[in-house]
Amino acid sequence: MPKRFVVAASRFSDLPRFPAGVELAEALTAAARRLHDTSSPDSTLDTAVRLAVDLVPGADHAGISVIERNNGRRTLAWTDEVVRAAEDGHPAAERRPYWHRLWTAPVAGVEDSSEGDEGEEALSELGLRSVLSMRLRADRRRLTVLTTYARKPRAFDETALRVGRLFTAHVRIALDSATVREQLTEAMRTRDLIGQATGILMERLDIDAAGAFDSLVRASQRENVKLRDLARRIVDAHSAP
Repeated sequence: MPKRFVVAASRFSDLPRFPAGVELAEALTAAARRLHDTSSPDSTLDTAVRLAVDLVPGADHAGISVIERNNGRRTLAWTDEVVRAAEDGHPAAERRPYWHRLWTAPVAGVEDSSEGDEGEEALSELGLRSVLSMRLRADRRRLTVLTTYARKPRAFDETALRVGRLFTAHVRIALDSATVREQLTEAMRTRDLIGQATGILMERLDIDAAGAFDSLVRASQRENVKLRDLARRIVDAHSAP
């Protein structure tokens, strides 16, 4: 289950509120640096929702969610509780048609939630009148989506769409990079753990490294336990008093 974040929609002092032209390029460069300085995919999501509010013209709130083919939705990061209420907490959430449009289009939105169907009117009850949703990742089973919300109707114009599309491209690259870094770090930790467990078995069973590793693999298969988890059990048992 992905971690969830709620963060204050604080401003970044070095980012212009409504960037345009050269300022837009500078703002996106500064945002890219912020995103690539994050230490994990979770912190990338955390930073991205805050930056979205600062960068996308008209945005008052933002969230990043995963949408499943079966209409399931999990909000991974949000700027404030109104976003969480809009995406996870309202019974009409799964009936919002703009979410479904994201399976076939990279962008979907709502100009005025008070004029929409039941699902969109629920947003109006929360004080959210405009919506701009943009895909970050997509495969056959799920979408990862960045959504910005505004308290005013028709808040997102062509400039907002342009800035949003450019920003989501940076978020996608940073998220992929953070994911790879996390996977490499986990692989290094796993390698070290398995190395320790192999050394313990060499000492206990008086066998060489290849024999110890084969013994570890066979035990993993026999007990239907991941090699990493079995190695951790061996190391923890060895370290226990």
